[in-house]
Amino acid sequence: MIADFRIGHYTDLENITGCTVALAPPQGAVGGVDVRGSAPGTRETELLGTGRLIERVNAVVLSGGSAFGLDAASGVVEYLEGQGIGYDVGIARIPVVSAAVLFDLAMGNPNVRPTAANGYQACLAARNDTIAQGSVGAGTGASVGKLLDMENASKGGLGYSERELQNGITVAALVAVNALGDVVDPTNGQIVAGARNAQGGWADSGALLFTDNRARDFLLQNTTIGIVLTNAVLTVEQANNMASMAHDGIARATRPSHTLFDGDALFVMASGTRGGGDLTTLGHAAAECVADAIVNGVKMARSLGGIKAWSEP
Repeated sequence: MIADFRIGHYTDLENITGCTVALAPPQGAVGGVDVRGSAPGTRETELLGTGRLIERVNAVVLSGGSAFGLDAASGVVEYLEGQGIGYDVGIARIPVVSAAVLFDLAMGNPNVRPTAANGYQACLAARNDTIAQGSVGAGTGASVGKLLDMENASKGGLGYSERELQNGITVAALVAVNALGDVVDPTNGQIVAGARNAQGGWADSGALLFTDNRARDFLLQNTTIGIVLTNAVLTVEQANNMASMAHDGIARATRPSHTLFDGDALFVMASGTRGGGDLTTLGHAAAECVADAIVNGVKMARSLGGIKAWSEP
């Protein structure tokens, strides 16, 4: 993985929830974000837009627990403050921590959600050599293919993928997959995990939209959230453009994607330690990594809370 960043998880397998943090280098990383879904739960996203005073972010948090899970970011702020990291305002250093949450309350105990203490624990566990994937961190309570109901859904998870480009520039994606739709293999369009037929096999959520006329107001339980990491030099405007391009990866690996019932959000963190790169190439690499991370997340997930993993009949 990119040595400039450290990734840490807090995982609660008993209550089936958790959170994940990506810690930037001490000087921070240029940040960007694109919130594409219609039902997002976020913190400090406006700060990452173009034309803002602060251009660097110190950490990004992905969490379960729906809006309650935003509390995990407060623990990350506490951790960073203790390290003397943050935007210097003279009398204090204020850590800049952005966050996005997914809805996993239907998987385990809805009364237990990631807390500030759990966010702090994720920071203590952060490392820059290996990344756990599957039913860990923010992906612990994730599920996909919920167009029919939870009983016929498949287990989602947290996935990671990276690509090394020219001149030592690396692009990576860390994605928690909790989509309404099915996860598909971008190379052939075949379903990897999603809504299941009662008789066996995949129901094909995309096709169901044309044949199933049920009201879907109860489906506000979805979101794919993630972080694109790179050691390239980016401006804030470029980081935001890259976040927008990265969403193509969600569309390639999820069917349907960016629905009214998904709160899809992708962040970008650029450490800038390896020089500049072509933004079109970087954005394409980001989209490819996001798509691969989505597939990896469901393939490495385990069955939890009565929701089967992708490989189980």
